[in-house]
Amino acid sequence: MNKDPVFVAYALAVVVNSLNILVLWNFSGGTRGKTKTTPNPEDARTVVKGAQVVAHDPDTVARVLRAHRNTLDNSLTFLLLGLVFVLLRPAALEAQILFGTFTGARLIYSVCYLNGIQPWRTLSYGVGLLATVAVIVEILRALFMA
Repeated sequence: MNKDPVFVAYALAVVVNSLNILVLWNFSGGTRGKTKTTPNPEDARTVVKGAQVVAHDPDTVARVLRAHRNTLDNSLTFLLLGLVFVLLRPAALEAQILFGTFTGARLIYSVCYLNGIQPWRTLSYGVGLLATVAVIVEILRALFMA
């Protein structure tokens, strides 16, 4: 399988998108540590000693958590659809373009979300969404028009 260019493109998309999710996940913890806040009393006693227990996250923490959630939700959907797409044996170039486009768009989205950069955040979201819709269309086309 490691010689199949479609599978290689998919595997790279899975790895890069997973790393993006993991980086955002850990960044949320680091950001929470910098604000010395936690929603859990046990963490204030052990993980972030002396942290203030809060009912609502500070704005900086909430921003990272929103970026993480959006990236997780969109990546999971795309990568599940991408697996079905790979199994339908698409053209290598088409798969590489779609997987690369989605992955690049999600990386740009994460950077833009964390830094509050508009309109690039919305544009990169839209590009990723278009790549997802294109994969859906290609799956349906392969299933019903072949």
